Parts: sequence; C-alpha cells; structure tokens
Amino acid sequence: MLICNSFYIFMQIVNLIFKMHALIQRKIESFVFQNLKVFPVVALLGSRQCGKSTLSKMLAGKIPNFLYMDLQNMSDLNKLSDPYLFIKNNKESTICLDEIQKMPEMFSILRSIIDEDRRNGRFILLGSASRELISNSAETLAGRIGLIELTPFSISEIGYLKEFELYKHWFRGGYPESYLSANDSDSNLWRENFIRTYIERDIPQLGFQLPALQLRRLLTMCAHSQGQILNSFKLGESLSLTHPTIRRYIDLLEQTFVLRTLQPFIVNVKKRLVKSPKIFVRDSGILHRLLQIDGFNDLLGNPIFGSSWEGYVIENILSIAHDWTPYFYRTASGHELDLVLTRGKKVIAVECKASTAPQLTKGFWKAINDVGAEMVYVIAPISDMYPVKENVFVCGLNQFLKTLFP
Repeated sequence: MLICNSFYIFMQIVNLIFKMHALIQRKIESFVFQNLKVFPVVALLGSRQCGKSTLSKMLAGKIPNFLYMDLQNMSDLNKLSDPYLFIKNNKESTICLDEIQKMPEMFSILRSIIDEDRRNGRFILLGSASRELISNSAETLAGRIGLIELTPFSISEIGYLKEFELYKHWFRGGYPESYLSANDSDSNLWRENFIRTYIERDIPQLGFQLPALQLRRLLTMCAHSQGQILNSFKLGESLSLTHPTIRRYIDLLEQTFVLRTLQPFIVNVKKRLVKSPKIFVRDSGILHRLLQIDGFNDLLGNPIFGSSWEGYVIENILSIAHDWTPYFYRTASGHELDLVLTRGKKVIAVECKASTAPQLTKGFWKAINDVGAEMVYVIAPISDMYPVKENVFVCGLNQFLKTLFP
C-alpha cells in the first residue's frame, strides 16, 4: 500500500510538472508553423530535455492528423521497419519523428519520398544533436528542410514579476524539470543526473567513445573558464590531451548544445584584436551544477558570479535573436564589449554587469567607438531602464528583450 501511494504521488508530481510546462508558451511555436508552410520537413533540434517532445505534443492539438513516433520506443521503431510503406499508408498525416539521431538513414529516405510528393508540412523531426553531428546525409534534404533550434525556457517565455523569479531562473537555468522543481535541492539533483546521463549515455549513443571522467573534467574546466577566451593548449595540458583532441571535444559539446563558442568581432581598425573565441556553458543551471554551487546565496559569493550573469544574459538574447549574428569585442589593450549583434549594417552593443549599480570604464566607451554601435545597452539585474548617454541605456534583461524583440 505504501509503495502504491508513493507511486501515485510521484505520478501526480510528474503530471503537475507537465501541466506547468504546457502552460508556458514557447516563443518558437509561431516560427515552427511558419516553417511548416514553407518546407516539407521541419527539424526541431536542441539539447536533451529542453522541451522538444512536449512542444510537439502541444503542436499535435493544432495540426490535423498529427502522428507522433518516438524512435526510442521499440513499438514505434518496428512500425518503421519499412518506412516507405508506413509513410505511404499515412500520407495524409503530419508525421513527427522524435530522436531522429537514432535513425540518420531516414534523411535519404525522406528525400526520395518528398521528391515523389512535395507537399509542405509533411514531417517534423526532433533531434538532440546538430544536423552536422546527426549525419552528413542531412545535406540531402537541402532546400527541403527548415532547421529550428529549441532552447530551454528563456526569461522572455517564463516572464517575471519579482526579482526573486529572475534569480530562480538564473540559478536553476531553463531546463523545464530543473526550473519547475519544488526547491533548489530537487533542481540540483535533476541537473546532476542530467550531466551524468549526458556524459555516460547520450555521447556514447552518438557513436563517440570518450572516457566519462575525462569528459566531466573538461566540462568542469570549461565552467571555470566561463566567458573567458578559449585556450585549447592550456586545457590540453591540464587534461594530458593534445590541442586537436581538445578542439574535437569542444566541437562535440557545442554540437550537442551544451557549450557555446562566441567568435570575436573584427573591425578595420589599427588595433591588436583578440582573435580566439570565448567559451560558455550555455545553460546557467548546468554551469552552477558543474561548479557545485548549491544555491543563489552561494553564487553571490562565488568568483564566477559576473561571468555567470554574462553567459545567462547572452544565452537569453541569442535564444530569440535569430536574425542577428553574435560576436564579442576585445582588444589587447582591454577595450571590451561582451556582445556585439549585427544584422546587415546595423550594430548593437551589449555589456553585461551583475551589479544593480553598474560602473562603466574607459575601455567600454572606447570599445563603443571602435565597433560603431548605433545603440548600446548595459544589462544588469534590475527592473527598469534609464539613459546614461545618448543611445546608451542601462536596463534589465526583460526590458532589453521587449525593446529589441517585441
């Protein structure tokens, strides 16, 4: 009886989390429908547990004849033993194939099917790895596929009315189960399990046999290097690995949406510019778990505090700035901007300050002149916006996102 009651309570909690998850409107949903009108295939890619399957089930209620297939489910996998026959028998359906990286040969199969009957919105593919990592055969769908990246919950999706909620999202990160956990302890436990499963199961399933302990150490060192210039030689020396091996590992972690490298902004000025990328652990919650930071108070006293805010701000901006190309700017003499967004001839500069009363340095003002930014925003953990100079504003993250991406 006790076991039955415990299982019932567990299932109630799971159902509650799913309902809370479903209540959060994903910003990407309208973009998915736009792609379905243009392409026969839409691929929704993103890290494991970021909400792809839940989003697809939400789409199911809005798309007639929606058919969901989980390629981790043996029953669904058996139905696709003859893909041509199955798809022909369900030609009026929008077929969603989850965990497409487990069946990369489907790309070439889909091409021949689509070329026989090119109707838009026929297939939705969900994958936990980048197109390049899934298979080179994904290139066979060029011109037939719309590629969309789904990130964990962003601050623009959950919104916030109180500073406490911003701090909660910043500390726990955006993965649904982590953010929606009952308390920080449960969230920490979920994120620890996520990291372990990612290293011990997900990476090997993609065909990479990397020592788990070595990969965990590399991830932890990347966390300690949050927002710093990537130094592959230094990382290699610490792990007794060659520079090319470190680069290969970094590429793998980036293509599975755990790390982000941000390229430098090169302008035609007579300055010595930093030309190596910056490195970030993309989700702030995963960053904090790698560094064994157990609560927001612990983060406040940690040396990573400022870099954590920088990565958090950048990731939330890039989750919706789909039409902008991101860079950072740094010179050898210390002129620096955390984020430079470009679109055509437009240039917007962003500086991230974890203080509620940010102080701006001479290097900041000189960097603005170097990059020729038309608008500049200093983003701090505040809830208002005020000017400090013409076209230079201090603001909160939500205020910035609402201003640039209404």
